[in-house]
Amino acid sequence: PLPQTRLEYDCIVIGAGVQGSFTAYQLTKNNKKTLLLEQFALPHTRGSSHGQTRIIRKAYKQDFYTHMMEESYELWAQLERETGIQLYRQTGLLLMGPKNSQNYQDLKNSLQRNKVPMVLLTRDNFSQHIPNMKLIEGHEALVDITAGVLYADRALRSVQFQKLGGVIRDKEMVTNISPGPVVTVSTNAGVYRAKSVVITAGPWANKLLTNTGLQLPLQVVKINVCYWKEKVPGLYSMQQRFPCFILTEGEESSEDIYGLPSNEYPGLVKICYHMGSETDPDQRDKQTDKSDIDILQHCIRHCLPGLIPEPAVVESCMYTLTPDRHFVLDCHPTYSNIVIGAGFSGHGFKFGPVIGKLLSELTVGQVPTYDLSPFRITRFNTKTKSAL
Repeated sequence: PLPQTRLEYDCIVIGAGVQGSFTAYQLTKNNKKTLLLEQFALPHTRGSSHGQTRIIRKAYKQDFYTHMMEESYELWAQLERETGIQLYRQTGLLLMGPKNSQNYQDLKNSLQRNKVPMVLLTRDNFSQHIPNMKLIEGHEALVDITAGVLYADRALRSVQFQKLGGVIRDKEMVTNISPGPVVTVSTNAGVYRAKSVVITAGPWANKLLTNTGLQLPLQVVKINVCYWKEKVPGLYSMQQRFPCFILTEGEESSEDIYGLPSNEYPGLVKICYHMGSETDPDQRDKQTDKSDIDILQHCIRHCLPGLIPEPAVVESCMYTLTPDRHFVLDCHPTYSNIVIGAGFSGHGFKFGPVIGKLLSELTVGQVPTYDLSPFRITRFNTKTKSAL
């Protein structure tokens, strides 16, 4: 066997999904000698960052997310300029919810308070603006105009190629993290040493944290990513100006239902329930719960008459949920040179460039650009408001 290498780095980032890739990118930009480790061969579909599209939006109940998104939009645009690759397409986001729903009203108030460009729709003008869709009786609707689609797989590739001299090693699973002033990270292929380590391992966060004496209250769920066939091809496409949409809750659903215009599979529209059933990330497909599909079928029959209410394709994705659905962006409570980005709770992709910047700031000891109190580990002893 080859002798085990002992390489010295400023920083090691574990997990090359969207958050780890942007963190490594930012650290390398700050002239830190950075190693990005990934357990699977890249690109892969085993975590939470794969797939062609994600929604990007400023519509959030909490002002701190809306403010972070303002910078995130700028950083996505900067990455587009650097790479010459289109990563964002503006489609608008249609938000719908019961008139009397606190969730919907909070979102509407937040958009108005933060002066996000929006259009309030009425029952009368709804079908002019949104053809081939029905607004449920008793529901209200608005459009977050600057929202749209992020081309997720392209984004991940661009930022991984933009490492500016950092090192990416895939097919290397971390087997041990040994804390100290210099952290030792062992993989199935070698041993690396660094002044600091960032853990952005999605569903595998707690597995990696085991050796550091910390476990976070994270729940891993498997999401059924469902694609629904158009009765007339192109009916719900971007070309027909069909927007992304979020239905905040319905008679059958306590969580959001979200959808994106047909894009990755011609003639198929991605519509998903924003929740799933608990799963072990190493045996993801043992989880076969499909109860969410009944909820989606009900919604499609009532709201999207131009779709066949039977999923044509079902793919999988994992969410790593915190109890309050807010992220974890913090230093390890015992070892300040171990930084943790975790619990992105199914709404973190759009924040990637900002989260990379924040985790990089925590790693090099700069004052973070944002107040990170909603994202601290210490909050888990206390109750906080849930995120959308």
